[in-house]
Amino acid sequence: MDIPEPTVGASGQQIKDDLAEKCQKLFQDFLEEFQNSDGDVKYLREAEELIRPERNTLLVSFADLEQFNQELATTIQEEYYRVYPFLCRAVRSFARDHGNMIPANKEFYLAIQDLPSRHKIRELTTARVGALVRISGQVVRTHPVHPELVSGTFLCLDCQTVVKDVEQQFKYTQPNICRNPVCSNRRRFMLDTNKSRFVDFQKVRIQETQAELPRGSIPRSLEVILRAEAVETAQAGDKCDFTGTLIVVPDVSQLSSPGSRSETSSRVAGSEGYENEGVRGLRALGVRDLSYKLAFLACYVAPTNPRFGGKELRDEEQTAESIKNQMSVKEWEKVFEMSQDKNLYHNLCTSLFPTIHGNDEVKRGIMLMLFGGVPKTTMEKTSLRGDINVCIVGDPSTAKSQFLKHVEEFSPRAVYTSGKASSAAGLTAAVVRDEESHEFVIEAGALMLADNGVCCIDEFDKMDLKDQVAIHEAMEQQTISITKAGVKATLNARTSILAAANPVGGRYDRSKSLKQNVNLSAPIMSRFDLFFILVDDCNEVTDYAIARRIVDLHSRIEESVERLYTLDEIRRYLLFARQFKPKISKESEDFIVEQYKRLRQRDGSGVTKSAWRITVRQLESMIRLSESMARMHCCDEVQPKHVKEAFRLLNKSIIRVETPDVNLDHEEVEPEEEEAAAAVQHGVNGNDGDVPNGVGGEAHGINGHAENGVSGSAAQPSLRLSFTEYRRISNLVVLHLRQAEEEEDESTLKKSGLINWYLKEIESEIDSEEELVNKKKIIEKVIHRLVHYDHILIELTQSGLKGSTEAAEAETGEDPFLVVNPNYTLED
Repeated sequence: MDIPEPTVGASGQQIKDDLAEKCQKLFQDFLEEFQNSDGDVKYLREAEELIRPERNTLLVSFADLEQFNQELATTIQEEYYRVYPFLCRAVRSFARDHGNMIPANKEFYLAIQDLPSRHKIRELTTARVGALVRISGQVVRTHPVHPELVSGTFLCLDCQTVVKDVEQQFKYTQPNICRNPVCSNRRRFMLDTNKSRFVDFQKVRIQETQAELPRGSIPRSLEVILRAEAVETAQAGDKCDFTGTLIVVPDVSQLSSPGSRSETSSRVAGSEGYENEGVRGLRALGVRDLSYKLAFLACYVAPTNPRFGGKELRDEEQTAESIKNQMSVKEWEKVFEMSQDKNLYHNLCTSLFPTIHGNDEVKRGIMLMLFGGVPKTTMEKTSLRGDINVCIVGDPSTAKSQFLKHVEEFSPRAVYTSGKASSAAGLTAAVVRDEESHEFVIEAGALMLADNGVCCIDEFDKMDLKDQVAIHEAMEQQTISITKAGVKATLNARTSILAAANPVGGRYDRSKSLKQNVNLSAPIMSRFDLFFILVDDCNEVTDYAIARRIVDLHSRIEESVERLYTLDEIRRYLLFARQFKPKISKESEDFIVEQYKRLRQRDGSGVTKSAWRITVRQLESMIRLSESMARMHCCDEVQPKHVKEAFRLLNKSIIRVETPDVNLDHEEVEPEEEEAAAAVQHGVNGNDGDVPNGVGGEAHGINGHAENGVSGSAAQPSLRLSFTEYRRISNLVVLHLRQAEEEEDESTLKKSGLINWYLKEIESEIDSEEELVNKKKIIEKVIHRLVHYDHILIELTQSGLKGSTEAAEAETGEDPFLVVNPNYTLED
């Protein structure tokens, strides 16, 4: 804003603003005299800094003003817009007095910080126009920086007189009349850009944060105008405090909208340019559309609560030392005490999620996600991400959304979004046309707003496929590339993704693999570092504990929550621990390689396929999780014990959910009872969570169960097969039958031929006659189940398709043909 010429009244004499000039004098005294605790003039050093060409703004604390002169502070607060040009004048003369070699035409500005009260966007009414206020909000859109004309020098085109210093206010203003008394030109002026003064100008749109929203309201937004040094200080997604004043500006978009344009243009032009007398509309009566809107003119931008990551959880500029200096002695002692805690891992998890019972692995995974790995950049400038992505798949009511909500409330820069209600542009970034300038600007989506934070996506499986693809790049490369509407940009999205999804049928089906249970593509699944599966099992002990926990929570909300550390303490500790950049020690390197080899071999070894493919991404996940563990304990080096825990977590998330054993004897049992039996069986077998798949698969191998079946007690022996073994035999049979169909070999298509072929195949495994009988019994049962329960095979007799099971029993003498159901597809 420029220093105006003394206003010229109608009769020609100059009008003085006594109050503003008094303020200017007092403010200059304040700058000259105000001393800090050491007895030095506080603002002298800052004024000397203003010599540098890129600096032009002096930052003054409002608390100092109040301390120096309460009346001056009150006047500035109430009449800010009126006295601001005079305050800038005072800054200019102060800088000129104390700084030598300052160019004569350099402008100076004032920025005020530490205003005591803070307002919400909703509280800004016309009563506050012109007063100094501080508002807070989240930046959602930033415009490019433009030069703004503050005072123009015009050339009269009639008599060539130069009209200097015409003040501009938010719109292009020409002089009213030429200064030359002889010339009466009012219209024809040309702007002399070389002699006019410009200032950097940027428009930013801010929106209310979710915490401030009243119930059922849509977030309000407000245009903020930044000038001089304040431009480019706020990026999309930042939560900032803006100090400045509320102003009223003409609404350009309203003026150019169709309703008002018809009034401002002379529609009915008669001959010789005179308007036809006739219907003139309301304009003749002096009625105009209201085309004004409120905007906020900010002089200073500050991140909301810069202590302990109010702006960002991951501020790159800070070091452990600088964070320590920001804390009080008591806070630092607490952080130090936490770092020495032997049981820190467990205590952090319980303090962060006190209302969720059990699910310890998920809590640990999310805790490590908040600490994060170390992002690295190679010599070729390729960036390796340090953020950890976590996906939780589970039955209804297993506290998935609770985890997401907890993280969103805890993390200072977290965005919560639901999969079905989010489009690809809403998640990444949208290109929208600006109402005033009609140029395209980028509006940040959820992943950009959560840059350096966590993006929680609920109902991940219900997203459209084309919207899911938009996240691929953000999850691995951590950027978002946009090429549309003439805008080509690559934006940062260094965010961790925490996703929650439901299985395909609503509940997790144990008899299917993870791929069939989850409606996610392989590329997106491999991008998640941890993949947790929550299955809602009936278990008397856990059910009792969960019920007690929930009833406790509902009856005594405050007392039932037991936290060892408060959320603020955890935030502080998190910010401090994130400054560590742990390096991997030599023995840890060997250990990681060894564990990765084990995972790969287990993945490739025949029968027991793990839930997903082990790729190099899982190796990187292990490294990231190890670094995160080291960070949690404030170590500068990744030790083998950290790798061990990372491997255990990764193993927990990769291991397949135990599928129930197949019971070949009780074919007549009702399906409900069979499920119950399977669940009980799982309860017995399912405790070997830590056993890697390869081992688990062999343990329930065919031999163990077959021998159980033979050495039966007085009760009827139960013939059981592990699910993997059952699947292996059925795949073998299906492949053989398909091959026989292609070769049209009818002898092997018969049931007896199939049984003989199978027994020949496993000849080497059979040692005694008893075992042969046993194996024959098993294959018969398996074929029976494949025909009558799984409907994978179809029996054909000479008379065509076999009818019902009764008919089958009647025709036992016959040896039916077996063919594979044409609709059956073989799984990998």
